[in-house]
Amino acid sequence: MDSTWLAINHTSTAMIALIFGFGFLAKLTGLPPLVGFLISGFVMKALGIETIAGLNTFADLGITLLLFTIGLKLDLRSLTRADIWGTSSLHMLIIIVLFGGFISLISFISIPMLRDINFETAILLAFALSFSSTVFAVKVLEGKGELKANHGRIAIGILIMQDIFAVIFLTVSSGKIPSPWAIVVLLALIASRPVILKMMKHVGRGELLVIAGFILAMGGASLFELVNLKADLGALVMGMILARKERSSEMAASLLAFKDLFLIGFFLSIGLSATISLDVIWIALLLLLIMPVKVVLFYWLLSMFRLRARTSFLTSLSLANYSEFGLIVSAIGYSSGWLSSEWLGVVAVAMSLTFIISSPLNILSHQLYIRFDDILIRFQRSQRKSSEQLLTTGDSEIVIFGMGRIGTSAYDTMRFHYGDVVLGIDNDEIILEQHRQQGRNVIQGDATDPEFWDNLNCSQLKVILLDMPKPEDNLFAYNLLKTTGFNGSVAATAKFDDQVEMLKAAGLDAAFNIYGEAGAGFANHVREKVIMNTEQTT
Repeated sequence: MDSTWLAINHTSTAMIALIFGFGFLAKLTGLPPLVGFLISGFVMKALGIETIAGLNTFADLGITLLLFTIGLKLDLRSLTRADIWGTSSLHMLIIIVLFGGFISLISFISIPMLRDINFETAILLAFALSFSSTVFAVKVLEGKGELKANHGRIAIGILIMQDIFAVIFLTVSSGKIPSPWAIVVLLALIASRPVILKMMKHVGRGELLVIAGFILAMGGASLFELVNLKADLGALVMGMILARKERSSEMAASLLAFKDLFLIGFFLSIGLSATISLDVIWIALLLLLIMPVKVVLFYWLLSMFRLRARTSFLTSLSLANYSEFGLIVSAIGYSSGWLSSEWLGVVAVAMSLTFIISSPLNILSHQLYIRFDDILIRFQRSQRKSSEQLLTTGDSEIVIFGMGRIGTSAYDTMRFHYGDVVLGIDNDEIILEQHRQQGRNVIQGDATDPEFWDNLNCSQLKVILLDMPKPEDNLFAYNLLKTTGFNGSVAATAKFDDQVEMLKAAGLDAAFNIYGEAGAGFANHVREKVIMNTEQTT
C-alpha cells in the first residue's frame, strides 16, 4: 500500500478518534455531543492543525440539510399563533436592545477585545446571542418524550421563527440583490410540488428516499443561489413546500444521521477558526451571567400571552441556552470582517457553557416546577388560552395515558369489555383528532402536569394505565397520582426488565415489558388460532 495513503489514513483515523472521544465524553456527562465536537476543534487548533480538506463543504452541507429538515417539519399554521410569533419577535427585539447595551457598557472594561468594540458590533453580537439552540431543544424534548406536548410545540414554533430570522439575516448579509427571476423560481417550485410529492410516494423507505432528500435540499439551495438568494433559504423553502405531507416526516428522519454527521464539520470549523485566550474565556463568562435574562423574558412574555405557568416555565427552560445559529451568524460576521476570530471563540465558549448548565436543569424540569410553582403561579394570567384550560376526566372509570399503538390497543380492549367508561389522554392534538374521527373518547392532557392531578376527580376512577414513551415519566406521574389519594389500580408499561422492576418497587399494581408481552401475545395468538385448530383437525 502507498506510504502517502497510509500516512493520510492514519492522520484521518486519529482525527476521527479525537472527535469521537470528545463527543463521547460530552454525552457521558449529559451534554449534547456537539459540545465535544467544538472542544475537539479547539484541541486540533492547539495542536497546530489549521484546516482540514473539504471541511467547509461538509459544514455548508450540514447547514443546508438542517434548514431543509426544519422546513419539512414546519407547520405554517402554528406560526400564525400570537404566542409563538409574538413571543419570538418581541423576545429577539428586547434581547438585542438589552444585550447590545450590556456589551457596549462592558466595553469600558480594560480588556483589549472590549475596548475596540463599536455599537454596530455590539448589536450584531446581541443578535447572535438572541437565538436559542434548535439542536439542543429538539434533543432534550425528544429525550423526555415531550416534543409533541404543548410546551414542546410552542418551543419548536419559537425556534422555527428564530431560524427564519437567521435565514433572512444570512440572505441580507450576502449583499446580493435578488434577481427578477427569483419570483419565477419560487412559483416554479410551488407548481412542481404535486410532481415531487408523487415521486416521494413511490421512492419507498430505503436509500432512494435518502438520495431524494439530498437532491431536493441541494436543488433548492442551488436554484436560490442562481437568482442571487442565499442558498440556505432555498433549502428551507423547499422543505416548507413539502412539509407535513406523506413521507415528509420519513424523509426528515432518514436524513437525520447525515445532517448530524455533516454538522460536525460546522462545529469543527468553528473550533479551528476561533481563537481561545484568557480574555475570551472571561468575556464568555460575562455573557453567561446574563443568560438568565433570556429565560426570565421568555417566561414573562409567554405568561403575557395567557399561557399557564407550567407551560411557560417548561418552554422557557428548553430555550435556556445560546445557539448554533448564533455561531452561524458570528461565522458570517467573521468571514465578512465584522468580527474578529476572538469573538467567534467567545460565542462558541458561551454556547458550550450554557449547554453544560441547562442540560441538568431540563432533565429536572418537572421537579423544579413543583419546587417553585408557588412563585411561578403568581405571574400566571387569570384568563388563559382555551388550549391551556385544565380538563377533568368526568364520569370515566378507566383512564389510559398515552394513546400510541399500545395505548390505543388497551383502550379498544377495555372499551369492548367495560363500555363507554374508558377515556384516553394524550398530549398530541394531531393524534387526538385522529382518535376522535375513529369514535374514541379522548382529551388532551399531560400526566406529568401536577395541576392536572390536582383537578382530577379520583372518586370516579377505578383503573389508570400509564403508557407514556419514557418509563421515568410513568413513574413521575404515579408519584403525582399518589398525592391525590387515589386508591384504585395503576399499571404502567416499560421497555426493559430493570424498568419493570423499578416501577413495581415504586408500588404500582402491575408493570409490563411491552416487548415481552407482545411476544407472549403473539405466541398465544398462534397457539389459539393455528396450533389448536391443527390439533382439532387431526
